[in-house]
Amino acid sequence: MPATAAPNAPRRRGRPPKNPAVPREDTRALLVRTGVAVLTEKGYSAVGIDEILRQAAVRKGSFDDYVESKEAVGQTLIAAYAGYFARKLDRWFLDPATPPLQRLRGFIADAQAGMQRHGFQRGCLVGNLGQEMGTLPESFRAQLEGVLLDWQARTAACLRAAQQAGEIAPQHECAVLAQFFWIGWEGAVLRAKLQRCAAPLQVYFFSCLDKATTRRPLCSVACSSTNRTASKPLPCACWMRLHCPPFPMRAR
Repeated sequence: MPATAAPNAPRRRGRPPKNPAVPREDTRALLVRTGVAVLTEKGYSAVGIDEILRQAAVRKGSFDDYVESKEAVGQTLIAAYAGYFARKLDRWFLDPATPPLQRLRGFIADAQAGMQRHGFQRGCLVGNLGQEMGTLPESFRAQLEGVLLDWQARTAACLRAAQQAGEIAPQHECAVLAQFFWIGWEGAVLRAKLQRCAAPLQVYFFSCLDKATTRRPLCSVACSSTNRTASKPLPCACWMRLHCPPFPMRAR
C-alpha cells in the first residue's frame, strides 16, 4: 500500500527564525555592502540604520551583534569603500600592459560606466560625506582626508610613470597634478549626478589632460617689468595681477 503523504504543517505566524547556517561574517559583509550602496546614493545624514537593515533584510534585533552606533557604521563604511576603491585604482593604474595615461582614461571610462549603470543615482561616498562634513561626526574628517590622500598618492605614481614615458610635460609636479585631479573629480562626479549624464566627467578629464600635457608651466608668463624670464614660473597671484584688470572701485 503506497505511503500517504503527510499533510502540510500549518505555517507559523510571525517573523521566521534566524537561520543559524548563515555565518556571522556573511551578515556583516552584507550590511557593509548594503550600507556603502545606500550612502553613495543618499549620503549619511539622510540615511538611518533602519534603512540599511531593511535593504539588507537583517533583523533589527540583531543590529547590536554587528555595529555599536551610527557613527561606528559610518567609520566602517568609509574604510570599506576606501579599500574597494584603492583596489580599483590599482587594477587600472598598475597595469603594465597599458600606457600610463591610457590607464587613467580606463579608470574614467569605468567610473562613467558605473554611474550610467546606476542611472547616475550613485556618486562617490567620500565626496558625498565631504559635502556633509558640517553635520557629521568630527571623527570622519581625518578619515575622509586620509582616503583622499591615499587616492592622490596612487594617482601621482601613475602620473610619474606617464611623465617618465614622455606623456606628461617634465615641468609638472605629479603630486600637484594628482591633487588637482581629485579636487576637481569630486566636483565632476557631483555635476554628473546632478545632470544625470556623463558630460561633466568627460569635460573634466580632457581639461586635466590638457593641463598635464602642455609644455608650459601652468602659471608661466612673460613679465617684462621684472627680471623674470618667460619660461620661469610665476605664482598664481602674480599671474592674476599681470593678466586680470583690477576690479573697478565704486565711489561710496
